[in-house]
Amino acid sequence: MGERMPDSDPDDEGSVLLLALGYALLAIAVIFVCVCATDLYITQKRLDSVADSAALAGADGFSLTIDGSGARAELTDAGVLEQVEALLEALPAGATLVSAGTPDGVSARVVVAGVWHPPLLSPFVPDGVPLEARGTSRTALR
Repeated sequence: MGERMPDSDPDDEGSVLLLALGYALLAIAVIFVCVCATDLYITQKRLDSVADSAALAGADGFSLTIDGSGARAELTDAGVLEQVEALLEALPAGATLVSAGTPDGVSARVVVAGVWHPPLLSPFVPDGVPLEARGTSRTALR
C-alpha cells in the first residue's frame, strides 16, 4: 500500500479565514465610497436644479417697456435678485445665493453654492466638499 499524505499542513491553519476577512473589509470600504459618491452626485444634481429654478424665477423679474417700436421685456439686476431671493426663501435650506443678475438685460444668470457632507462616517472620503451650480434663463416677449 502507498503512503498516506497528510490532510493539511499545520502552518496553513486559518490562512483562508484571514484572506476572506481582508476581502470583506475591502468590499465594505468600496461600498462606503460608492454610497458617498452617489450621494455627492445626487447633491450636485439637486443644486443644479435649484440654480436652474432660480434662474427661471429671475427671468420673471422683467420690466415691460412699451414705446413706438413695440413692447420690450427688460431685465434688471435688482429685479432678478428680488425674484431669486423670494424663491430661495421658499425652498428648504441648503443652497446659498452667490450671485444673481443679468449680463445683457435679456438673460438671468444665477450662481448658488452648497456644502456636501458624506452620509456615512468614512475615513475614505472628505467631509464638507464645497459645491457650486450656475443657471441661466432668457426672457422673451413675442
